[in-house]
Amino acid sequence: MQRWLKFVKYLPTFGYQPFVYTPENPFVEIQDASLLKDVPPEAEVIKLPIWEPYQLFQKLSGSKKINQTDFISTGKKSWMQQLALFIRGNFFIPDARVFWVKPSVAFLQDFLKSNQITTIITTGPPHSMHLIGLKLKKKNPSLKWIADFRDPWSEWDLLDTLSLTSFARKQHQALEKEVLTRADHVITIAPYHVHRLEALSNRKVELITNGFDEADFNGIVHVKTKKFTLRHIGVVDELRDPRPIMEAIKLVCQQRKDFHENVTIEFVGNVNSAFKEYVQRDSLLKTITHFVGQVPHDLLLKLYGETDLQLLVLAHTVIAPGNLPGKFFEYLASGNYILGIGPTTGDAAEVLLQTGAGKIFERENSKGLNDALVEFFTSWKNGKRNSPGSVSIYTRKNLTQQLIRILAPKI
Repeated sequence: MQRWLKFVKYLPTFGYQPFVYTPENPFVEIQDASLLKDVPPEAEVIKLPIWEPYQLFQKLSGSKKINQTDFISTGKKSWMQQLALFIRGNFFIPDARVFWVKPSVAFLQDFLKSNQITTIITTGPPHSMHLIGLKLKKKNPSLKWIADFRDPWSEWDLLDTLSLTSFARKQHQALEKEVLTRADHVITIAPYHVHRLEALSNRKVELITNGFDEADFNGIVHVKTKKFTLRHIGVVDELRDPRPIMEAIKLVCQQRKDFHENVTIEFVGNVNSAFKEYVQRDSLLKTITHFVGQVPHDLLLKLYGETDLQLLVLAHTVIAPGNLPGKFFEYLASGNYILGIGPTTGDAAEVLLQTGAGKIFERENSKGLNDALVEFFTSWKNGKRNSPGSVSIYTRKNLTQQLIRILAPKI
C-alpha cells in the first residue's frame, strides 16, 4: 500500500493529477489512519463497493477470525483448512478479488472518458487488478497501461500453499502472459523479478524498487537503549520464519551471560500463531521476546530510534533472491544495523553489500549468525553506531522521478 500511496503523494510535485480507484469496503486485516496525511489534496479518490468471499473461507477453515499469517501454511492442515485452501486456489483465479473486475471495468470505462484520462496503472497483488487494466486496454487500444508487479504472479511462492491443480496453474500462467503481453509498460520491484518476468514474456520489464520517504525519517532521534534491542517489523508467517535467528540468539545467551542479561527482542506487526507458540515453549526465549501488535507508522518511526539491530527475515522459497520488501528500505533509512537471513546472492544481499548497512546469512549458517550477533552486541556496548553508505536513490521522491520517465510526457 505504501508504494503507491507515496507515488501518489509525490506525483503532483511533477505536475501530474493522480486519480486513485480503490474498494469502498475491502476486507483488510490492518489499517493505519496515520498514513492519511500522505494523501495529497490534488489526488481524487474514487471508491466502489467490492464483494469478497472471506466469510466463506472463515467458515470453511473453522476459525473465528481470519489471520492471514496463519492462512499461509506449509505444514499439516485440518481437512477443513485443506478444503478452504483448495477452493481459494482453484475457484477464485487469480484471487478472491476477481469479482470486482467486471463492475470496475463498467464504471471506469465511463470515468476515463468523462475525465479524459489517457494513462492507467494497475498494481498487484491482488493480480485481479491487472485484469481490470487488461479489459480496459482491450476496449480502448490507445489507452496507455502500466502494470506494476509488487510480487510475481504464476511464480509467486504464495501459490504453492494453495493446493493448485495443474489446470488452475495453467490459468494463472495464461492470464499472466496476456497481461505481460498487452500492457504498454511492465514494472517490478527487484532485479530478480525483472529477469523472471522478462523470461516469461520475452519483453522489456523495468525496475522501480520499493523505498522510503525521506520526510518521514528526518525527525528520527536515536537514543541510547538500556538493553541491546533487536526488532523485527512486519509479517511473520511460515514462509518468513525467524527461528534460525532465534536459535542463534538463544545459543549466544547460553554462551555469554552479559548478552543474556542485556538483550531484548521485539516483534512488531502480525505474527502467526505457530511462531508465538514456539517462543512460549522455550523457557529462555520467552523471557526476552515480546510481541507487539500493529503500530501506526508515525509511532513506528519513533521505534526505529530506539532500536539497535533490525531483524530481516526473507521468505525461504525459490523466489527468495527477489525479496526486497518495503520494510527493508525503511530499515536502511533508519541507520540501524541490519541482520538478515536469506539468500546471500540475492537482491537484498547486494543492497546490503553496496550500502554496508548490515549482514545477511543463509538460514543454515548458525556460526555466521552467532558471530554477527556478538559483533553487533559489542558495538552496542562500546556505543558504536552504524554508518551506512548513501541510500538516497531509494527515496520515494527519487523513485517517483523514475516513474515519471515512464509516464512522460506530462498529462
